[in-house]
Amino acid sequence: MQRRTLLKLGIGSAVVLAAAGAGVALLAPAWHDGRLADSGRAIFRAVAVAVLDGMLPTATAERDTALLAHLGRLDGAIAVFPAATQAELAQLLGLLAVAPGRIGLAGLQPRWEDASVGAVQHALQSMRDSSLALRQQAYQALRDLTNAAYFSDPTTWQRIGYPGPVAL
Repeated sequence: MQRRTLLKLGIGSAVVLAAAGAGVALLAPAWHDGRLADSGRAIFRAVAVAVLDGMLPTATAERDTALLAHLGRLDGAIAVFPAATQAELAQLLGLLAVAPGRIGLAGLQPRWEDASVGAVQHALQSMRDSSLALRQQAYQALRDLTNAAYFSDPTTWQRIGYPGPVAL
């Protein structure tokens, strides 16, 4: 196969994948009406469990309550973003919500809901270490939003030994 043919095939495949991902994201958005849809909540829940491993409560009921509150704070944080930023995040989440996008961008085979903590951590690490800027940016967005929303609640500070801001 000639080099030119191989390049054309690669570009054509990328265009088809992008169009399919965009089409699916439009049909089942992960961010809708100012809040995370079920697919977006599943992504951020899995990411939170992986990123905050060791910082979340260990008891199941407390952990579920903490994650539910975390997802609520994420909704609030994303809602104040400019419309363009919300649209970009919606595209990212929409792509990660479908199998081709999740596998292609994150390298995660199982659905977010079914993936183990280790599998999500491995997927996030591979995004972080990727040579593709898009994968690195996706990782940074997921990680930064997760940390910002979780640690914006002062009740979470005690779990990591942070006494809070110094009074001036």
